[in-house]
Amino acid sequence: MDRREFIGAGAAGAIAASGLLKPFEALAKDDGDGRLIISAPMLQNWAETSMGVAFAVSSMANGYVLVGEREDLSDARKVVCGGFRVTDANDRVMLVRLTGLKPSTRYYYRIGADRISYQGGYKMKKTGNEEDPTVYSFTTAGKGVPASFCVINDTHARMDTFGLATEKIAALAPSCVVWNGDATNVQETIESQVEIFLSPAIERKDYAANLPYIFCPGNHDCRGWAGRHLEKVMMFRQPEERASRDWDLGRNFAVRMGEVAMIGLDTAEDKLDSNPRFAGLFSSVAYREAQVEWLRDALCREEIVSAPYLVAFCHIPLFDDDPTHNPGDIAPADFDPRYTTDYALWQRTCAGLWGPLLHAAGCQLVVSAHQHKYRFLDADAEGGRCWAQIIGGSPELGLKGKHDGFAPDPTRFPTVIEGKVEAGRLNITVHNLLTGAVQDRFSFAPRPL
Repeated sequence: MDRREFIGAGAAGAIAASGLLKPFEALAKDDGDGRLIISAPMLQNWAETSMGVAFAVSSMANGYVLVGEREDLSDARKVVCGGFRVTDANDRVMLVRLTGLKPSTRYYYRIGADRISYQGGYKMKKTGNEEDPTVYSFTTAGKGVPASFCVINDTHARMDTFGLATEKIAALAPSCVVWNGDATNVQETIESQVEIFLSPAIERKDYAANLPYIFCPGNHDCRGWAGRHLEKVMMFRQPEERASRDWDLGRNFAVRMGEVAMIGLDTAEDKLDSNPRFAGLFSSVAYREAQVEWLRDALCREEIVSAPYLVAFCHIPLFDDDPTHNPGDIAPADFDPRYTTDYALWQRTCAGLWGPLLHAAGCQLVVSAHQHKYRFLDADAEGGRCWAQIIGGSPELGLKGKHDGFAPDPTRFPTVIEGKVEAGRLNITVHNLLTGAVQDRFSFAPRPL
């Protein structure tokens, strides 16, 4: 089964199995006696002075986080969901932004929510309160945290694969995780997104309660009606992280983690805006171009310039040495008999826009995904590409008969890519989740500063 058939079959099966509701129709309500908070918290948008916290609720609620530097929360302040003026009370997901934090600092927190009876703008009341008794913790980003990260990609709502990844990540205990796109397939409802990000069917329900995740979206994550509003579950980065010019670039990130500067870019859809399949509903060209000036400015920030290691993350690869792989700029509808697919397997346009800036900055590594096959492509400094590229693996576990009849393929396996600074080097370990073994190791020297 090829990549497109795999994704289509998975999406169709998920829709049939879950009986998805119409777009933005409310989650099933409880009778007032059941649990209000129905998921562990998920830490999102790791940064030096802010953190996002998301959790799911079963009915109309006004969520909050109690956060402080003392484990007993005796110094805690209460931060409610939403922003100024009004809170973001709703019946699905509580999104709480913690701001004014200190870099490289350990914080403790607890989530809670008030149950709200809402019958109109003049008829509302609080009917109860619920707090998760667990005290969770996190450490903000900054120069003082251990330089240790993990990357997963192309999980495509496959909970067996995702469960293996979260167990491996828990054992590795990094400072943060980059989810490098295609967490979803085609999402039409907020409910289905909650099931993927906040209430996944895995053993480790609190997989992101103490370990922050940074989301770098893939092409599938913007497909479907709910995919166009993913920020209702996976919130955008903090507004103060970007200039007003870059207001719509809510997925880009530039974060310092110990000796490593981390850059996140969004390669967007893998088909051209002119492809009739999507009826003109995508605007990837302008989006990619807008990220050029953001990237130029991000690479000049002091905490990024001064980092010995520069690593960029994006879903679709920025380079490919296979001449049969579609480069994503074949107008008007992505098809050409020279290429094996009618969608982009790598992004020549993004490489032209962003590649020179990454090269000039001395980027050592780009971590990408999308091809559903683990690959390593070495740097080519003379060719204007000083960065190597690692392409993460596939969601397939390769076990015949266990997963909808997929035949085994030893070249396709899920990966956890681990990066860690040790003994003056950035060491990369590629973990094969199918075999449980280390697939590859690479090491990078500091860039000239």
